[in-house]
Amino acid sequence: MAEGKRLAAEFLTSAPDLTHCPPENQPEVALTGRSNAGKSSVLNRLTGSRATARTSKTPGRTRMLNFFALPGGARLVDLPGYGYAKAAASAQAQWQQAVHEYLNRREQLAGVILVTDIRHPGMAYDEALIRWATAAEMPLHILLNKADKLKRGRQMQALARYRERLADGAKAQLFSAVSGLGVDELLGAIDGWIGDRDEISPS
Repeated sequence: MAEGKRLAAEFLTSAPDLTHCPPENQPEVALTGRSNAGKSSVLNRLTGSRATARTSKTPGRTRMLNFFALPGGARLVDLPGYGYAKAAASAQAQWQQAVHEYLNRREQLAGVILVTDIRHPGMAYDEALIRWATAAEMPLHILLNKADKLKRGRQMQALARYRERLADGAKAQLFSAVSGLGVDELLGAIDGWIGDRDEISPS
């Protein structure tokens, strides 16, 4: 990781569903993944602030569509995590309906970041998201998070397996929210989608 780079993001608003989202006048990058994949920790690592997203030992704390404003006008959208949230099934179904509508109907969505746990490949939600992105021709960037939990050889094996089966336009990389591994690569992907290098600021 090259020190001194971060994603300058300021919390904008939360929305329970598509009708309460901000106006569709700026490009957006969505962050999604299972509740126990470390999504909030990834967001905090990207911004250089532990306060950006609430992290907890209990997965599933993100229960709304959370919008963060970036300096050039683009937005980063933290989507509710899938699975393991300690809430009623009806509430979880509502969150996932909001995610489904956002992904399929938000016209200015420029790309999706999928946070996965490198130790648990092939989880149902991850596979469904990959299939959806392929069918929708949506740019997809997969983070094999928690790479610090594996030795280098196993990291590279997992990465190779992912890359072999991804369709054109989808990319996968190693990432660690703990160590910062892969931050620059992810910032480059986001920068390419929103088309404004000013989004990445010195810390």
